[in-house]
Parts: sequence; C-alpha cells; structure tokens
Amino acid sequence: MVGKGAGDDGAHLVKSAERTVRILETLAASPHRLTLSELQERTGYPRSSLHALVRTLRDLKWVEADETGSAIGIGPHALLSGTAYLDKDPALPYAYETLEDLRAEIGHTIHYARRDGAHVIYLASREPRDSVRLVSRVGRRLPAHLTALGQALLAQLTRDEVDHLLPAELVAYTEHTIVDRARLTDELETVRTRGWAFESEQGTQGVACVAVAVDYRIPATDAISCSMPAELAVGNEPERVAKSVLAHTQRLAATLRREGIR
Repeated sequence: MVGKGAGDDGAHLVKSAERTVRILETLAASPHRLTLSELQERTGYPRSSLHALVRTLRDLKWVEADETGSAIGIGPHALLSGTAYLDKDPALPYAYETLEDLRAEIGHTIHYARRDGAHVIYLASREPRDSVRLVSRVGRRLPAHLTALGQALLAQLTRDEVDHLLPAELVAYTEHTIVDRARLTDELETVRTRGWAFESEQGTQGVACVAVAVDYRIPATDAISCSMPAELAVGNEPERVAKSVLAHTQRLAATLRREGIR
C-alpha cells in the first residue's frame, strides 16, 4: 500500500486528489505497466473508485493502456508536466553548464539531483561522449541513503532531522547498501568532515559515485555527482574526482547565490 511521508498525517489532503497523485506515483515507480488488480494491491484503494479515477486519467491522457486495455502505464501528459518543471527551474541552466564542464574535465558520467524527502530525483545527466548507454536517469527517484547524491544532501541535516526523515527500515538495492542506522550515521559524519560523499556499488552493482552538495540553499537541496565503473574508483581516483566536483560545485553555488536564485 502507498504510504505517507514522514511527519505527514494526511489530514489536510483532499481524498480524490491524493488518490489521483498516488496512482500516478505508483505507475511511475513501476518498471512495467500494471493491471488494475496490481494497482489496487499497491494502493489499497477500493476497486470502484480506482476504476473511475483511472478511466478519468486515461481520458485526459495522464495514463494509457496497452493494446488489450488490461495493463496501465504513465501517459504522455505526465511527461508534459515533468518537462515543464525542468524548463522553469531557474538553477538548471547554470547547472547544465557545470555538468558539461565536469564531463569534459573528468570524462565520467555527471548527474544533478534534488532531494525529495527521503529520496533524490535526478534532474539532469551528462554521459561521456563515447558512452553507449541509451537510458537517461532524468526523472528517476531513488532512496537518498543508498546514493552518494543522497548522502551528500542528508549530511546537510542534523542527526535528528535525518532520523525523522528516513523510514524505519532502510531498503537494500545491493549487498553493499548501508541499511544499518548507526553505520549510516557514521558515514554522514564522514561526509560532513570530508566535504563530499562516496559510495561504491550501494545503489548499482559495478558503479561507484562521488557527490558534493550545491550549497546555494540552506540546507542544500541539490547535489552534483560523478559516477564511474567501480573498478576504476580505487587508489586516489575518488579524491581526484572529488577535487574537481568540489571546485565546479562551489563555483556553481556562488553563481546561483549571485544571481539571487533560491
């Protein structure tokens, strides 16, 4: 069943509006289209009201069904809203320049993300020019505790704020994911002291990542990361990458503050 975020009792939510949003979020989070039964199982909503909401969303092209009409997925109008968010964000044009500069300097994949509660949402990515990867991470939402991006941003918060924000049980994506709260607390303290986050294969097997918060807001909501094959993240390579990401991220933050972007 779809749950509410930490500290949100849902008392102020309009039921039909909340259900509509939860349906869209559930479909967006699924790697494949869902049948009405699967959607009902994941949301816990009554079948009659769920069917009516899905039918309305389908008529408005926010969701769409396969040729048989039995499997439902996100529709094209959902993309319009997501694209509008990116187009209207005042920080992103400056961030794009920074990502391009970092890609040229480091040669690895560069990401820009924003914290969304206990998760991070990828807003921009730049792959190496010789990359054969075809799937963009833009729009992907991942738990903050298992990404360097998320850890860099969680480190901006106090220990009490982190404890309140994160779920009671931390989900593991790989065998390397930190799911022990005490260990995560120690890791975040290291990030605060060092100034950058590093994780290896915590979110994706075979991938390591360095990340730095963009501190134009207090606490920072955005971060930049550089991901690379885990076998390359050895010796002084994480420090070399972190030095470049730190320098470019600090310049970006200074520019955003100078431009009055908050």
